[in-house]
Amino acid sequence: MKKIIVIPDSFKGTFSSVEVCRIIKEEFTKYFSSGDIIAIPVADGGEGTVECFRRLKDASAFTVETTGPLMEKTEASYVVYRNTAVIELASAAGFSLAKGKSSPLKTTTYGVGTIIRDAVSRGCTRIILGLGGSCTNDAGAGIAAALGTVFFDSSGCAFIPVGETLSQVKNIDTSETERLLSGVEVMGMCDTASPMYGPEGAAFVFAPQKGASPEEVKLLDRQLLSFSETVKKCLGRDVSRLPGGGAAGAAGAGIAAFLSAELRKGIDTILDLISFDDLLDQCSFVVTGEGKFDCQSLGGKAVSGISAGAKKKGVPAIVIAGQYDREIKNLSSYGIEAVFEAGKFDPNQPPDQIRRTCTASLRRAAEDAGLFLYRRLSGSLTVKPSSDQ
Repeated sequence: MKKIIVIPDSFKGTFSSVEVCRIIKEEFTKYFSSGDIIAIPVADGGEGTVECFRRLKDASAFTVETTGPLMEKTEASYVVYRNTAVIELASAAGFSLAKGKSSPLKTTTYGVGTIIRDAVSRGCTRIILGLGGSCTNDAGAGIAAALGTVFFDSSGCAFIPVGETLSQVKNIDTSETERLLSGVEVMGMCDTASPMYGPEGAAFVFAPQKGASPEEVKLLDRQLLSFSETVKKCLGRDVSRLPGGGAAGAAGAGIAAFLSAELRKGIDTILDLISFDDLLDQCSFVVTGEGKFDCQSLGGKAVSGISAGAKKKGVPAIVIAGQYDREIKNLSSYGIEAVFEAGKFDPNQPPDQIRRTCTASLRRAAEDAGLFLYRRLSGSLTVKPSSDQ
């Protein structure tokens, strides 16, 4: 018996993807047997990624003592699924840990490397690192340092570079990191194509969001430029124009240089890990969604990756969204048959009122989508008309 796969992204600012899955599945059970609905919450690599994978069958969660963006003691959790560790960079170098008290000139990703080290010690042979939500701009130097890479200044003294000191690096020894990660595949999940530095790079695009002033942004960009040249000279690796290298304060470029990581779109990585292609063989319809469905959604975000994967296997898709930009044309070319909009809300409402309003709106949209699927698939699944039909 074929299934319906419900696989949404989060609705930013209102619901996690786990919550969206729960609401949609509850409304769909008015029309379908619960056993015919496969709910898979996804995230793009930022906060919430680990929580999504924690819910997969056979996944195990681990908590490790590590350090935060200012080297303060903290704890972080990650998930092991099969032989793969799924880690959020934000869990040790994220906005929520910075609490507005730190600057991207001084923050470090060192704690993220500690988490990776713990995963390797548990026998993981694949590391997936979500590169979202960082408060750093250290080009992943902290991660590398925690994994044994040594950075030397002009006097030959070892130190851990941060955003404002990257240009002080004059020599790099990665031998310990290479030994530690021998036989380990590292992959970075990112949803940006920004390069390491320049007008479209890590500092100019993202550092202002992390509290950097215009002058600090220029300084950080110069630091990244200098660091990229040192990396090229010492390691023979040019990551300066690598698409996605600017992710997470240029940690994308850093893990490519120091950990030999591959950078991929977050959604593509997730779909591979959950064997989405195989799941589609058992599927009649795919239901995806996000908070705002617009032209950007079809440019590499979760919705486009999911619908494209479904289309390749001849499985139609629908979208449930908080808001829908009707300027989008030719949805059928993306394999999308219909879009169901929850509707706008008043941002001036109290947060608890916003959540109640959004919950009711999402339920209505999900119920409409369920009815649409019932009419399309009646007879092919274990359907059960709702009592008010």
